[in-house]
Amino acid sequence: MNPANLPFDSEAMLEGLRTWVECESPTWDASAVNRMLDIAARDMAIMGATIERIGGRQGFGGVIRARFPHPKQGEPGILIAGHMDTVHPVGTIEKLKWRREGNKCYGPGIYDMKGGNYLSLEAIRQLARASFTTPLPITILFTPDEEVGTPSTRDIIEAEAARNKYVLVPEPGRADNGVTTGRYAIARFNLEATGRPSHAGATLSAGRSAIREMARQILAIDAMTTEDCTFSVGVVHGGQWVNCVATTATGEALSMAKRQADLDRGVERMLALSGTANDVTFKVTRGVTRPVWEPDAGTMALYEKARGIAESLGAKLPHASSGGGSDGNFTGAMGIPTLDGLGVRGGNGHTLEEFIEVDSLVERGRLMAGLLATLE
Repeated sequence: MNPANLPFDSEAMLEGLRTWVECESPTWDASAVNRMLDIAARDMAIMGATIERIGGRQGFGGVIRARFPHPKQGEPGILIAGHMDTVHPVGTIEKLKWRREGNKCYGPGIYDMKGGNYLSLEAIRQLARASFTTPLPITILFTPDEEVGTPSTRDIIEAEAARNKYVLVPEPGRADNGVTTGRYAIARFNLEATGRPSHAGATLSAGRSAIREMARQILAIDAMTTEDCTFSVGVVHGGQWVNCVATTATGEALSMAKRQADLDRGVERMLALSGTANDVTFKVTRGVTRPVWEPDAGTMALYEKARGIAESLGAKLPHASSGGGSDGNFTGAMGIPTLDGLGVRGGNGHTLEEFIEVDSLVERGRLMAGLLATLE
């Protein structure tokens, strides 16, 4: 089976993808994510998949597990792992409308990562239409909470990965048309400052501002960044009335490192910031963590298979480890051959200019089809 001969059609793929993109699905809106999962479940059911719905927890949406018909159903095969949540609140579609401009197509979540998820389905669809039976059975797992560190579904992902021989992750491709063969370790932290209230006009000096302490700590956290381990504060909330000295302020911080040992030291430094000074208490608690994923022989063999397919299609396929987490962190760290970054090319993820390169839908669709057709 030559994937170059499969009749992928970028316009038809865009038409199907548009329905997905215009169904907004921000992580914290479980109902919205479930509506997106409903659409994907229906599409896969039409393709002949057996659909299982797993209820959500911790306030997140649910999970869809789809198993496609295969003579070896139940044996270890290929897991395609993708998330359907995005960082864009409902209503973003009015600011980031679906639009096509030449080879670019825009929309919330189109790049991260609905485009990659959709082309994975199209690859399976094209193989089925060609009456081609893949050597291994295929399972798709779509999850609701990757953008916040996968707190509610990590156990499901790891359990499903353990039942399979390979994991393919259609997160966005690299700008150089590359794929991802490793990812940095990531830790999240919750920050809380607690001060002493007072009237900001009449008795200002009697208060102790939690906001001021949070601001001081933010600068200290940013200053901890080195080449080995980065630190940033991305969420801050504080105060309720402008005429009151703020009693509480909260925040969220992120740390990232190429090596687990560097992240572990970073975690120690963050937790050491906890304490009380000048009647203000600052508390750091550890949130969800993604382990470092360093490529092993199995992942590199999987990459070489993909590189060969890409070359047969006339494209180079470089690889590298990447910053930014994905659920590939978990499966790769488990030692299961994992290839990430198999999704669309594009850019400006997590912004109001998020886009994909339209021609990458077909190119990456063929690459995915080639992998599904040859992995054994």
